[in-house]
Amino acid sequence: MHKRTIDRSRAVLWDMDGTLADSGEQHWEAWREAMAATGRTLTREQFTAAFGQRNESFLREWLGREVTAEAIARFGDDKEAVYRRRIATDGLRALPGAVTWATRLRDAGWRQAVASSAPRANVEVMLRAIGLDAVITVIVGAENVVHGKPAPDVFLAAARAVNVPPDRCVVVEDAAVGVEAARRAGMRCIGVSATTRLSADVAVGSLEELAPGAFDSLLPQPAGV
Repeated sequence: MHKRTIDRSRAVLWDMDGTLADSGEQHWEAWREAMAATGRTLTREQFTAAFGQRNESFLREWLGREVTAEAIARFGDDKEAVYRRRIATDGLRALPGAVTWATRLRDAGWRQAVASSAPRANVEVMLRAIGLDAVITVIVGAENVVHGKPAPDVFLAAARAVNVPPDRCVVVEDAAVGVEAARRAGMRCIGVSATTRLSADVAVGSLEELAPGAFDSLLPQPAGV
């Protein structure tokens, strides 16, 4: 009788903004600067409502319904260039527990990827700034998918990139749309938010609050030989 080979691989798919790094203020300042260059103002409420979404999902509200897709793309590129410049100048703070957990999971054999609504160039700059570019080397960004969160596309693409089945992936998210995207992808989810109780499998205010076996407990070892 032949033994059945079982795939015991497992992966963590990290959202970036608000999960691994606290970049909210840099995004806020970059969007405000980009809007000011067009003669428009941006309120904190508008920014908060749009944070974590793809540009095309909110820029028509900000710039006017008549704005073209090409203009949205140019405006978004300008803003992201400002954002990356601010990260390079001001630096970036890793959120509590982020470096510890990412390093611990790497050492335990978990595959890892960033699955973000942000452009890849942003994620690369951010990972370098918080010292995780050698720990998390797989990035799936806005360029790699057609539909943003809450569609599951970015997480499914990240699972393919690390060659791990969706049901062996754990998503770490800080936003309700990301938690919903993980659910639609058939993945377990850890929700991290100091302000909102997310409807994830595990919800904490900080990564530092996670129990030592939090990730392992979401993906028990499969039975059988």
